[in-house]
Amino acid sequence: MQSSPHGLTRFNTLPAIEAERALLSCCGSLHWARRLVAHRPYPDLGALLAAADEAVYDFAPADLDEALSRETLPLPPHGSYSVAHTALGAAHSAYESRFGHAFVICLDGYGPDEALDQLLAGIRSRLGNDPEEERVLSWDELRRLARGRLARLVRSLEARTEPQEAIDPQEPADSGRPDSSSDSPYVAV
Repeated sequence: MQSSPHGLTRFNTLPAIEAERALLSCCGSLHWARRLVAHRPYPDLGALLAAADEAVYDFAPADLDEALSRETLPLPPHGSYSVAHTALGAAHSAYESRFGHAFVICLDGYGPDEALDQLLAGIRSRLGNDPEEERVLSWDELRRLARGRLARLVRSLEARTEPQEAIDPQEPADSGRPDSSSDSPYVAV
């Protein structure tokens, strides 16, 4: 998760509204985004990620609900079978019906060819959790997702040449809500 100082410098100097919008693509909690914006500048990526973790740890129930409500079912990886798509859709529907929010899971360390299997196994195993246990697991998975998305956001700012260029950590194809670039298969379902 190396980042040159240039990407972080750009993040630290973005107008507050642009920084907030970029952060909301990493985690859907407005309170989280505003807290990170308010504590700029960050001396390094580690400090920014620590602040992001702390902000998630301090989530009120409404913050978690807001963030989870903004997570969506991703498109399965290209080349996966339609049967797998159907199974994923059915499992996700059952999950949302049981818990009232999107399923989130961090698949860091799994390649695209393994992601769908891990996703299906994760959602099926967590369907048996009680609601409070699942809320705690979802909260931690959301923290991990936000952390990975935030690191990719800062890296994406390194390559920007125009100050007005749109900030979108979802580049390239998305397998979850914000960003699932090929180097980190984080997935929100």
